Amino acid sequence: MAATLSTTSCNDWLDVLPNNEQVTDDYWKSKEDVEAVIASGYYYMRQCVPTFIKWGELRGGSIYTINTGDAKLQDFNMTSSHSLCDWSNVYKVIGMANSVILYAPGVSDDTYYDAIRNSHLAEAYFQRAFCYLLLAKNFKEVPLGLQAYVNDKASFDLAKSSEAEIIAQVKEDVKTALATGAAKGTYEEEWATKGRATKWALYALMADACLWSEDYDQCIEYCNMILNANDAFRPVFMTNTNDWYTMFYPGNSNESIFELNWDYSQTQTNNFNSLFTLNATSPLRPTMRATEKMKEETQALKDRGLTEDGRMGRMLMATYVPDNGQVIGWASSSQYYIWKYYGTDVPDITGGARAHQDANFIIYRVAEVMLMKALALTMKGSSSWAEAVSLINKVRNRAGLGNFKDIDLQSADAAAQISQLDELTLIEEILDQKEMEFMAEGKRWYDLLWLGRIANGKYKKQFISKVMEGNQTTNLQWIQSVLQDENAWYMPLPQADIEHNKLLEQNPYYSSSK
Repeated sequence: MAATLSTTSCNDWLDVLPNNEQVTDDYWKSKEDVEAVIASGYYYMRQCVPTFIKWGELRGGSIYTINTGDAKLQDFNMTSSHSLCDWSNVYKVIGMANSVILYAPGVSDDTYYDAIRNSHLAEAYFQRAFCYLLLAKNFKEVPLGLQAYVNDKASFDLAKSSEAEIIAQVKEDVKTALATGAAKGTYEEEWATKGRATKWALYALMADACLWSEDYDQCIEYCNMILNANDAFRPVFMTNTNDWYTMFYPGNSNESIFELNWDYSQTQTNNFNSLFTLNATSPLRPTMRATEKMKEETQALKDRGLTEDGRMGRMLMATYVPDNGQVIGWASSSQYYIWKYYGTDVPDITGGARAHQDANFIIYRVAEVMLMKALALTMKGSSSWAEAVSLINKVRNRAGLGNFKDIDLQSADAAAQISQLDELTLIEEILDQKEMEFMAEGKRWYDLLWLGRIANGKYKKQFISKVMEGNQTTNLQWIQSVLQDENAWYMPLPQADIEHNKLLEQNPYYSSSK
């Protein structure tokens, strides 16, 4: 079914799907068979990207949609039959991973050495763990299926597992993947080092899961595995503002840890660019745009002026306003649109737009690891705040901003300045930096949700206020009322699955009695 992969292109490898999609027991004969199913997992991850973006952004108040159907998510009016509740492609990734985990150890192939087999398993564990963490963040409790549905031996009826059980499994998968030491740091093909799971991707995923579960010591430990690494080809934070946009064009930058790849030269176009693109020749207009709040942030950066060589800070490279001479009917010259998936450099719609829709989608990059560590350090107490401020300043400085509250950690009064801070002030600064740094990368809602959840709801009020602050499409009193019920912070389980899985129970907020 699959040709020898050393002779195939990135396009061939990423687009391969096993015959019949649902792999049977007698399929597993060679290492190429295993690798084809691994490739299928990435294929389905790419299919999920529009969902990843909408799930991670629409409730967060940085991005809003003009699509009336999708607006139900940002307005907290979801129903269980809505298409955005569909988790089927996410579970397809899990299904492919489960198949590899079950069958790869039994493949009898003289060229299938243990190091290759364990590397494949590490990728499968990453795929499964990433998807379950994402499901937990969006649905809280979901069926935790660890069996491969390749024959009639496994039951399709599964009850929900608790969030704690899901997060525990995510962590166990990462530890299992790393235990053999076979998770790669690099691949033979340059694109694959960023486009396939590596040990760096596993470290970032584990840090993410630990931050979510308020295991701050382990979060810091796994962040440090990336930030303190000395491998020659490790991911590194790019300190030069001039390099910021290279993460999006051409992509696969040094700062990237893991991203999903497309390549137009291999006849690939991505499936999410139309959410953001201003297209003069099409009736389709960008359905996802920067909110007024983000417009104000962008204008504030613009008011600060340009960087030394005339390039602009990250918010002005992440958004654009149509040139007055290029306004297209419905496109307002005062409306900020998303540029990072559309452009090639500074926002210049007349000359800097991509020729093709093949932007990659970044899952993890080093700046996020730094800010995850900063959050964990903040939660550890004031003795760790100087290090948190150091990380914040690195991200701010790269964006052309001055130090946080002008704190120079080399100055004599740095300790006194830090002593004047408080936990919430630091958290809000980090979340603000994350909002600007990762706009439209599917992160904002989870950051706000983390704020509302931590320390037994200590900052629930601030969480709700931030959601209200960014929302510009529904009644704010409605949001305030809805979010008092913590079950409403999560989406309803898909109605089709409720009907077909006799053991599956709906999120209480969306039950028929509500």
